[in-house]
Amino acid sequence: MTAGGDRDGAGWDPERRRPALPRGLRRRLARLPVGLFRVGLGPLFGGRLLLLHHKGRVSGLDRTVVLEVVAYDPARRSWILASGFGPRADWYRNLRAEPRTVVQVGNRRYAVTARFLTEREGAEIMAEYAPRHPRTARRLCAFMGFEVDGSAAAYRRAGRGIPFVRLVAEPGQRLP
Repeated sequence: MTAGGDRDGAGWDPERRRPALPRGLRRRLARLPVGLFRVGLGPLFGGRLLLLHHKGRVSGLDRTVVLEVVAYDPARRSWILASGFGPRADWYRNLRAEPRTVVQVGNRRYAVTARFLTEREGAEIMAEYAPRHPRTARRLCAFMGFEVDGSAAAYRRAGRGIPFVRLVAEPGQRLP
């Protein structure tokens, strides 16, 4: 998650009451992990971050973004992601248009299909995530404009407003 500041124009967009997209130096810093994945240093992030490939819904061009993994389920071979910029994030909108894509975790690539979770599922995921990563959960909620008091009920309320996506690996698929 990237929180913006006032100096480079990123941060909270008071007119729309939602986070503004990072620009300038903050954008370059936020894109740094993409370069690290590209040069083979993906394992530095363990399973905490993944590189998502997605196709631009307007341009049709291949795009990439590094995202935090909220949860990983090895039995289902699936990763859950949260859209910190809400449903207007390009990667989220692109997955809505074309849910079949590829992710890279460490140095391994997987063909996946995106499944968009319900508000109820999002509430439970956030309630489970918050105790494991309390600082990050508080930051995400504050960044998106949700007030939380640290209780599971508060995180459930926030989780209903955060778009979550489950990326499910295709059976038997692992790309070179």
